[in-house]
Amino acid sequence: MPRPIEALIHTDALAHNLARARECAPDARVWAVVKANAYGHGIERAYPGLRGADGFALLDLNEAERLRALDWRGPILLLEGVFEPRDLEICSRLNLWHVVHAEHQIDWLAAHKTHQPHRVFLKMNSGMNRLGFRPAAFRSAWTRLNALPQVDEITLVTHFSDADADRFGVNGIEHQVKAFAEATHDLPGERSLANSAATLRHMQDPRVRSDWVRAGIMSYGGVPDFPEHDGHHWNLRPAMTLRSQLLAMQSLQPGESVGYGSAYVAERAMRIGIVACGYADGYPRHAGSGTPVLVNGVRTATVGRVSMDMLAVDLTAVPAAQVGSEVTLWGEGPRGTRLPIDEVARAAGTIGYELMCALALRVPVSVV
Repeated sequence: MPRPIEALIHTDALAHNLARARECAPDARVWAVVKANAYGHGIERAYPGLRGADGFALLDLNEAERLRALDWRGPILLLEGVFEPRDLEICSRLNLWHVVHAEHQIDWLAAHKTHQPHRVFLKMNSGMNRLGFRPAAFRSAWTRLNALPQVDEITLVTHFSDADADRFGVNGIEHQVKAFAEATHDLPGERSLANSAATLRHMQDPRVRSDWVRAGIMSYGGVPDFPEHDGHHWNLRPAMTLRSQLLAMQSLQPGESVGYGSAYVAERAMRIGIVACGYADGYPRHAGSGTPVLVNGVRTATVGRVSMDMLAVDLTAVPAAQVGSEVTLWGEGPRGTRLPIDEVARAAGTIGYELMCALALRVPVSVV
C-alpha cells in the first residue's frame, strides 16, 4: 500500500469562504486570489470551489494560462503586473488585466502594439513600501496611462500592511486609507483596497468599501488576524486537511528521549506514536514539542524533533490509539473535529500561509 499520508482539498469549504467574502462586502466584486498555485492547494483542484468568484488574481502568466485552459473566460488580474515587455503580448492574447506599479511598465505599454486596449490597475504605495507609486507621483502616473491608446479603463488599487491589527495603538489602516483618499479623491475609475484582513475587519469604513475586494488567505480558511480571532469567529472553514496514520508506538520510561538530539526527555512513563509525516512532506521542522495534533480526533501534541519522514506524538490522552489510527496534522478531523492550520503554524513560529504553500509534491492530494 502507499505511504498513508495525504492532503484533502475541500471544495465546499472554498465555496463557503468565498461566500463569506461576499457577505462581508455585499456591494463589491470579489477576486479569488490564486497566486502560489492557489496557496498550495492547486489551481485546478481549487477552481471548482472558487469559480463563483468575479475574477481570479495571481502572479504568473503560466497560472493565467492554466485558468484559461479550465475554460475561465472572466477577468484575470496579474497582481505584480508584467515583468518584461513581451509579457504584454500574452496579456493581449489571454485578455489579462494587470497591475502597473512603476514607470517602466508604463513605458512598455506606450511601446506595445495592440488592437485591444488593456485594463490596468494603477497601484499606489500608500505605506506598504513594496510596490506602487507614492501618493505625490500617483496622479502623474495616472495622467500618463490615461493618455495612452493602449490603455482602456484604469482601476485604482493599494494594499494594506496592517489591516490585521492596530498599528502603535491606532487603527492599522488609517494612515494608508487617508493617503489613498487624498491622492485619488477626484480621479475616475473603480477602486480596490481590501485584502482578506480588511474585508473581514474594516468593511464598516466607507472609505475601504470599494468596487473589488481581494479574498486571499480567507478563501482557504486561514485567519489573517489569528490569534486575536479564529476561524469560528469569522465563520471560515479549512480548505486543506493534512492527515496521516500511526506507523508504530513506543513506550518510554522516565529519562528516555525521543528523536534526533534527544530534544524531548520523558518525565514520566508514557506511550508515544510515530506518524508518517515529516519536513519532507511540508510539515515544519521547527515545530517543537507541544505542537497540537489530533489522533483519532483527540487533541494531543508532538514530542521531540520533526525528522524528514516521521514525527512523534504523545498518546497519553488517546489510550485506544494503535497502528493505523488516523492523525490529523491540520484541517478537518474525524467526527466533526478540527485543527486549524493557524494553531499549528503559531506553535511552529510561522503563519498558516507558509504551511499551505509548503505542502510537498510527494504528498498525494485528493479533492473532496
